[in-house]
Amino acid sequence: MPAFILPLSDPRAVDPEQVGPKAANLASLTQAGLPTPGGFALAADAYWHQVRLLGIEQMVKDYAPADIPTSRRLSIAIRLAIYEKPIAPEIAEPLLAAWHAQRADGSSGAVRSSALIEDRRGANFAGQFESFLGLTDETEFLTAVRACWAALWTSHARRYMDNNGLSPAETAMGVLIQPVVAARASGGGLSETAEGNMLISATWGLGSAIAQGEVVPDRIVLSKTGFLRTVDAGRKNHRDTCAHGVSAPERVPKEMVSEPCLTPGEAVTLGRLLRKCEQLAGGPVEIEWAMDENGFKLLQSRPLHVEAPIVPD
Repeated sequence: MPAFILPLSDPRAVDPEQVGPKAANLASLTQAGLPTPGGFALAADAYWHQVRLLGIEQMVKDYAPADIPTSRRLSIAIRLAIYEKPIAPEIAEPLLAAWHAQRADGSSGAVRSSALIEDRRGANFAGQFESFLGLTDETEFLTAVRACWAALWTSHARRYMDNNGLSPAETAMGVLIQPVVAARASGGGLSETAEGNMLISATWGLGSAIAQGEVVPDRIVLSKTGFLRTVDAGRKNHRDTCAHGVSAPERVPKEMVSEPCLTPGEAVTLGRLLRKCEQLAGGPVEIEWAMDENGFKLLQSRPLHVEAPIVPD
């Protein structure tokens, strides 16, 4: 039987064909000694095993050659079967064992899609699949895993695939399971901009407030060698916190609304981490990060394609 559960410290977890590039990139960061929340991956083999157990393998094969109305009906039937049926015991038992071991300290968990086709140059699938935070219950945890598998067949994910010459029938979904970072601040970062700098965005609490456009984040520019150039504080009148499966807004004290989330020293430290991610990837990267009371945690690193700036006459 294939290994369904792969800790990010396992050498096999750096293979994107087994766990998806998102989980594989985090495994590479973890094994290189960079700070991540840790966790484990549910390999893509578990997705295929579940598909066979549900008896929908033929529907998956029929999807690619089908006409548009038929392919839509097939995708709905496949998604419902994955989402509604229980996970096979041979997957669920080791999955729950790893889940409980990770939560031994009482922390909540995050479940994130890691499709084999995402986080690649030219097709990163940002925001196309599923992520769940603050999970503490077995039932909601297993439901979140099934929802990640089913996300491969949603209409918006299929449209994105169609636009990039891809098909859900020819790929699979890995799942990344991690502890939730009790973030004081979070954001993103680019190791290279069109102007040749590094760029960091930051907000209070969880980074979902940036992703949803709910705040104007801080904009921090560093030179390529890591020297701090500018800090433009944003307008961050609330922060997202995690509570039982959902992120909830919380008002930020008035004095912190326009205060930068990172000190100059913290910004320079994050810049060093950005450069290390770039060196590991062999090219420019885009990262997601969070900072708790113990320091920075890298949540994601994916290839970044940098276009030359276009300056009109």
